[in-house]
Amino acid sequence: MTGNVLTALRPIVRRPSALPGWSSIRGRMAIVLAVPTCLLLALTGLGVADRAADFSAARDTEAHVGVLLRVQGLVREVQRERGLTNGLLGGEKGYRDDVVAQRARTDRARDALSASLESESGPLVSALRGADIPLAALATTREHVDAGIAERAATLRTYTKAVTRLVDAESAGVPDGDRRIAQGVQALQALARATEAVALERGSLNGVFAAGRFRSGEYLDFTEVRATRVAALGQFRQLARGEQESALDDAFGTGAARRVAGYETRAGRGADGSPLDVAPARWWADMTTLVDDLHGVQREVGDDVRARAADAGSAATRQLGGFLALGVLILGVAVALAVFSARSITRPLGALADEADAVAGARLPEAVRRIQEADPGGPHDDGAGRSRLPGGAREISRLAAALRNVEDTAVGLAAQQAVLRRTSTESLASLGRRNQSLLNRQLGLITTLESQELDPDALAELFELDHLATRMRRNAESLLVLAGEESPARSWKGTVAVTDVVRSAVAEVEQYRRVAAVDVRQCGIRGHSVAELSHLIAELVENALMFSPPQQPVEVHGWPDGTEYCLAVVDRGIGMTPERLAEANAVLAGKGDSLHTAPTRFLGHHVVGALAARLGAHVELRPTQGTGVTAYVALPAALIQEPTSTAVARG
Repeated sequence: MTGNVLTALRPIVRRPSALPGWSSIRGRMAIVLAVPTCLLLALTGLGVADRAADFSAARDTEAHVGVLLRVQGLVREVQRERGLTNGLLGGEKGYRDDVVAQRARTDRARDALSASLESESGPLVSALRGADIPLAALATTREHVDAGIAERAATLRTYTKAVTRLVDAESAGVPDGDRRIAQGVQALQALARATEAVALERGSLNGVFAAGRFRSGEYLDFTEVRATRVAALGQFRQLARGEQESALDDAFGTGAARRVAGYETRAGRGADGSPLDVAPARWWADMTTLVDDLHGVQREVGDDVRARAADAGSAATRQLGGFLALGVLILGVAVALAVFSARSITRPLGALADEADAVAGARLPEAVRRIQEADPGGPHDDGAGRSRLPGGAREISRLAAALRNVEDTAVGLAAQQAVLRRTSTESLASLGRRNQSLLNRQLGLITTLESQELDPDALAELFELDHLATRMRRNAESLLVLAGEESPARSWKGTVAVTDVVRSAVAEVEQYRRVAAVDVRQCGIRGHSVAELSHLIAELVENALMFSPPQQPVEVHGWPDGTEYCLAVVDRGIGMTPERLAEANAVLAGKGDSLHTAPTRFLGHHVVGALAARLGAHVELRPTQGTGVTAYVALPAALIQEPTSTAVARG
């Protein structure tokens, strides 16, 4: 009955949800707050990604500019070798030693750049490795120069091609980033082209001055170089900052630069091929000073770009940290709100759940027990002294009131069921006692008729009637056992042999001829427990007969086991599944389903369980070797005694 009330109560208290995370208040609050929190975190993530991209671009720019400056070192050495070689081919033999020394410096610069690029990667590094091919080709040009078979214009073009490939490679893989930094990189590249134009002019005119005049086409090349320099310098001035333009003006404002301008003016007068009286050494020295000053400006511009990139990286790092802190703050506030909101709801709901568990697990069973033990017509507990249900929000207060109404309704239902159960039990017990009394009188009358009957056929029919009445008496006693009543109609004094108890039990089953007592060792059973033990064995034997083939016998064994005495009822029938066997043993141990919810075909197990509890015996079903089921009964020492010759007499 209690189980029925609790079953009706549970669906009201617990309503599982099919949605993951939706089955709790905390989960629902988390889901509700997760959407705006995720949006805010997504916006913060965009800021973090943007700042991270700026930081990465700044770091890449620093590395890019560093590589450019190292490349310009190699370009400077190749430009010097080109100018000295062109002067040597022009007829200035004093450049021989300078050319040899400059080749060594060029090779060292090339090896140093190659070594520094071993651990680097990216478009710039790939372009520079491709630009190394013309540099490698200079070895053949050097051999031709040393052999005296090199042509001055072709040699100049070979060196210029190598330098141009290096300068062009510098424009590969320019990192994206801050506009001012990108503008600085572009200014650095424009200045590199201008410096190359100046260095090319130095080299070409060095050969012209060494030869004393322009050869065919050389003046046109000279004017093109001048135009390239002017264009590159103009582009640089558009991109450069004020201090960078000032540095460029300082480079072109030195005495060497002014003398270079004078040399260029004199060279312009030799366009018609007239002799030029300019000392190559003086031109080389002043022009080299100007080229070196331009390389110095390049380093300043490069250092400035690297400094800007470093500042941008630091700013991006600070902003990145700010965005991350903002994300953590947003997440922390969202979690705090979720926890606060959830606790403001879950605390009273938790108290309500505890109250419901207390009602279902303690108060309601206790109320049922009191109702069952109390006078059905007397007053019942009105719930006074019950703990005050938690309040809170309007909805929670309504839920608390509803829970109290559920409890009151459940108690009222329990009271009705208790009265109904008590009435039913008392009716069954009364009916069982009446049947038992009538059957005992009937058995007495049948015994009298048996003693007076001489006809064998009639006597056999009386014996069958006697057996049938005995079975009916056992069913009446089973009814009393299920109703929880004692059965005082049959009792014995002293002790009774266990074999007589077994024979008495077998006599109470329908197919008693199929039962064989096999190896039942002698033992005395105390008289007060004989009737209940006989009833218990009869129920087990009848169950074994019911679930075994008609031709298969049922065996009963008995043997002492230490201070206990064991009985075994063995059948070789259809057997039981492990699950059903476990359920049956639970019922026999008093732990199975309630009598009011058990199937009627298993009521015998409840009868055996109740009798075993009264006797203090242990009953267990186990599979029989082969097929079938064996019922083991372990009788405690309090029920057994040395065997006597007292026989079982029918009460």
